[in-house]
Amino acid sequence: MVRRRPTGTRQRGGRRTTGTRQGGQAAIEYVGVLTLLLVVALAVVQLGLAVYAAQQAGTAARAAARVASTDHQTGRAGAVARESMSGWLADGATVSTGAGAESVTVTVRVSVPALLPMFSFGSVEKSATMPSD
Repeated sequence: MVRRRPTGTRQRGGRRTTGTRQGGQAAIEYVGVLTLLLVVALAVVQLGLAVYAAQQAGTAARAAARVASTDHQTGRAGAVARESMSGWLADGATVSTGAGAESVTVTVRVSVPALLPMFSFGSVEKSATMPSD
């Protein structure tokens, strides 16, 4: 009776050793899982950037509306809004002011920075209204 060796094993010096195919398969699986984890990590960081941009836009709108509502200083609203944000977000921000009879509304639009340049995430817009003095 002829005894057959299992596939993927070799006989060397009386010892049975496994082939390198299983080690290669593990490496391929590791690269696949690592790629998936990297994509998930980039998505989490991108979400954090979007939330941070929205928070900065809200802070800038409130600060600008507060200044614009005192003594009708609507001309300073844009400068105050940009000063109250992080410098790297303030460069692309647009500020619009609408003054009514009893209140002032400031709207700040900030573009969401993208980690990967091939994707665009648009912009975030926040408004704040304060009563006029």
